[in-house]
Formats: sequence, C-alpha cells, structure tokens
Amino acid sequence: MAAPDDRPIDVFEFLNPLDTRTLAETFQSHRPTRHVCIDGLLKPEFARAVAAAYPSYEDAQKVGRQFDWVNEDVKVQITDAERFAEPVAKLHRVLSSPAFLDALSEISGIPKLLADPKLDGGGIQVMGPQGHLDVHVDFNMNPARVMHRRLNLILYLSDGWQDDWGGEFELWDPPVKRCLGVWTPRFNRAVLFNTTTESFHGVRGVACPPGITRNSFAGFYYTTDPPPDWDGEFHDTIYKPRPGEWWKGFVRMPVERVQRYTMRRLRRVKRALLD
Repeated sequence: MAAPDDRPIDVFEFLNPLDTRTLAETFQSHRPTRHVCIDGLLKPEFARAVAAAYPSYEDAQKVGRQFDWVNEDVKVQITDAERFAEPVAKLHRVLSSPAFLDALSEISGIPKLLADPKLDGGGIQVMGPQGHLDVHVDFNMNPARVMHRRLNLILYLSDGWQDDWGGEFELWDPPVKRCLGVWTPRFNRAVLFNTTTESFHGVRGVACPPGITRNSFAGFYYTTDPPPDWDGEFHDTIYKPRPGEWWKGFVRMPVERVQRYTMRRLRRVKRALLD
C-alpha cells in the first residue's frame, strides 16, 4: 500500500490536455443536471497502470466496505487512501490537485472547489457480477466539516470492458420518469456532473462474467459556501425506484429503510450502555 506523499505533482504528466472552454459549454448546456463526458481523461500509460493496480473483488472485501442492500449490491468501496496501491494513490493526488480543481472550476463555473481528502462515499469502487446501484441523489453536504457537495467525477477503469456487460451510468429527471442519458463504463472515460437535489443518477445491472469487475474511481468536490439554491437543510442519499420497479419502490425499499434505521438506533443504544 502507498505511504502518504505530499510532494508537489505535475498533474499534466498524467492527464491528457483538457479543452476547458468546450467542456464548459457542454456542461452548462444540459438541464436539469449539468454534465459532461470526458473520454480519455488520463494518459493511456497512466490509465493502464491505475487499472492494473486495482484490487480483485475478494481483495477489496478485505479492506473496504461491502454493500449488500436493496438499492446497492455486490459492490465494495475503499475510501482510505493509505490502502491504495501506489498508482491509485497517485490518481487520488492528481484528481485532488490545485491544477485539476482549477480546471473543474473552469468547466463547472463553480469557484473555490475543494477535494475531499477522506473520500467520504468515494474512492475505489468495485462492482461484481449482478451488482447494481439504484437511482438516487447524493448527500448534499459534509456536516462535520461544513462543506457543501457540488460536483461528482466518476472515472471508469475496467480495461477491456464490453458493452454487453451492462453497468451503464444513467442520469434521470427529478421525478425519475425519464432517463436523460446513458453512458457505458468505457475504459478511461469520466463523467462529471453537478450535485443538486435534482441530479438523480444510477448504475444499471452488471452482467460481466465471473472474475471480472466493473471498476471506477469517484471524486467528490465541495465548497465552503452553500450553493445559491440551498434550502438550509442537510439530506442524506435519497433513492427512487425506476419506472416499473413498483415492488422495490413500495415494499422492499421502505422495509429496508426501517431495518437500517432500527439497526442504527440499536447501535447507538449499545454504545451508550458501554460508555
């Protein structure tokens, strides 16, 4: 695993040139969720090095958080950068660098962006066969550090991924009645979109063969100032069923919410009794 490295880094050794003006025009042209797809974000040799350093699903399970929920299943997330292999740790530094943050500000029009060093909810994402992520909007702020979440960047790192293996990224309208866009998780493709109360997105079911994983790296970006339309309230991740997912939306999702709430309450009671 990589040791922390605070030395300055020339990010353009690892990134392909970014036409921020054209990317900004595309990003700003979309509503309600501003977004842009960037193919070939990383230089090819660096992208291959990062992909080769990704853990297998079984190795990721040993050090990460595994999801086996109704809304998010057959997925492992690793947010502790000290557990990243050296090429992945370097990727984290590149995507958190002042130069890259400046580029994201030029594209998004959001000034003074901050990267999250703790990668809460982000970092390494590994999904196995039958994995999925239902349509949702993300939590809107980090209350502990009083930072407002403004942008998501998802970078796909499965070299050789085939279209018929599924796992497409989706953007939806706020009522989750109409899918606004679909992107295959093509190797070295990144999708950048703003985080709002309307930015519903999800991942279609993964149908890759056993032993293959859908790999991505998620970077989330914040500001200390709230967005102009902030209502003053914190909200956690909010899931909605896709059209036709009646049983999941009206039965399975509410039942699991009650179960998870009860488990959280029991853990708090247990901690209080032990203190």
